[in-house]
Amino acid sequence: MSVFASRGRSRSLIAAAAAVTAGALALAGAGPITGAAAAGTSQSGAATYLVVYRAGVSTSGAAKAVSDANGQIVANYSNIGVVIARSSDATFASTMRAAPGVEGASATAKFATRVDDGSNASSTTADPPAGNAPVSDHDSLSGLQWDMAQIHVPEAHAVTGGSSSVLVADIDTGLDFTHPDLAANYDAAASANCASGVPTPLAAGNDDNGHGTHTAGTIAAAANGLGIVGVAPGVRIAGVKAGVGLDGFFFPESVVCAYMWVAGTGAVVTNNSYFADPWLFNCKNDPEQRAIWTAERRALQFAQSKGVVFVAAEGNQADDLSHPTQDATSPDNTTPVLRDITNACAVVPVEVPGVVGVTATGNLQQKSFYSSYGVSSADIAAPGGDSILQRTAASPNGRVLSTWPANLLTATCLPARRVVDASGATYCYQQGTSMASPHAVGVAALIASVTGKQGGALATALQRAVNPIACPADTSPYDFFPAVDNGAPQTCTGGIGHNSWFGAGEVDALKAVS
Repeated sequence: MSVFASRGRSRSLIAAAAAVTAGALALAGAGPITGAAAAGTSQSGAATYLVVYRAGVSTSGAAKAVSDANGQIVANYSNIGVVIARSSDATFASTMRAAPGVEGASATAKFATRVDDGSNASSTTADPPAGNAPVSDHDSLSGLQWDMAQIHVPEAHAVTGGSSSVLVADIDTGLDFTHPDLAANYDAAASANCASGVPTPLAAGNDDNGHGTHTAGTIAAAANGLGIVGVAPGVRIAGVKAGVGLDGFFFPESVVCAYMWVAGTGAVVTNNSYFADPWLFNCKNDPEQRAIWTAERRALQFAQSKGVVFVAAEGNQADDLSHPTQDATSPDNTTPVLRDITNACAVVPVEVPGVVGVTATGNLQQKSFYSSYGVSSADIAAPGGDSILQRTAASPNGRVLSTWPANLLTATCLPARRVVDASGATYCYQQGTSMASPHAVGVAALIASVTGKQGGALATALQRAVNPIACPADTSPYDFFPAVDNGAPQTCTGGIGHNSWFGAGEVDALKAVS
């Protein structure tokens, strides 16, 4: 699965930890769009393709080239030279690779990421937004939010709950915008369903997994007296659906669509609790995987150029992303095949330049047993939960509580993890770097609310609003949780100012607004 939450072993950052110990985890302005989603969906047995043009080459002739190759255009993202097409012709990809100006073409069905339980950015600062009113952290389930207390969110809320002028986009499995803790902050106009590769409006029941509703609640659940309070309960939240189904697969066309969509919404920061591509490690030295990597990276960097900050979950494989040697997880939508890899292979989006990578901590403020890490990819840490090594009186099950769709509570949230507010609102405990990333996103939203920072300036401020944590003197507890992919022991390298487990340190919401 590409989501990094805690339900089972999957490609999501969270899932990796689940596989280590049975039961440990339950489940990490766009250019003109031409064509229509319906154009390709009518073809029986058709496959979806990404066609990547060489940098600087116009895609204006793409419709004819695709038609000549027996395909149909789904979307033409001309600003980044990427075309999404559908075809039932087995020779479509090879024909398109030979077309003038085309750099690569790949079918996307085998390139999906799954949700799992377990810079080029601009640097600008505008005037601080209005409406930074304090809020109270006395909702009915606030006492269960050890994660918020740990990073001083209630103290920050005495300064501000965030401004409604600030928009946060949650790229995930969608979100339940009817949930009473999310409805007031939901921005329908900035939300989209990118499952087809073309943005369409989000419909009711769009979150068919629960993961996206959980991450959205951590970011922006309202301070309204019921349930929980998010890190930034005063900001607007947009759901951008890129993950589909109970497994939460994030296909490349959906990911590209999501990145291009948020570029035009005015969002200041996005949450990315997943990895994109069926290949956990996407190897740029492989022609097919390189086309996917190029398309996704171009779309992400286009959004960065519009001032959007990307914050991403590090993953749940207990892997050192800076020193990869094997990938035993991919392709995660079929049968994984063990393959040797190098640093030519990277996890998308967390290892794309300029993306802020987040590792997970538990209630003892140590790295969660499942969290992946890396001195080159881990920028900050945030609470993601730890159900094995860091259970405490404040966090008896080690997990993070957040919003969950009522229609999925019995289907996708285990009985021991379900919580129902007196009002009937539904919540679920989860763990994973999927849960850590939205805490950091909420802190970034508070910074944007009080300072007006955007782009690279906001990303830098987020990485400074931390409490440094040194590598532990004793890492023996982690000996029982070697890397999922290559079996290597977990090791922490670096100093207290920056290390492979915590980056610059754990986020601190009070420092962010002070």
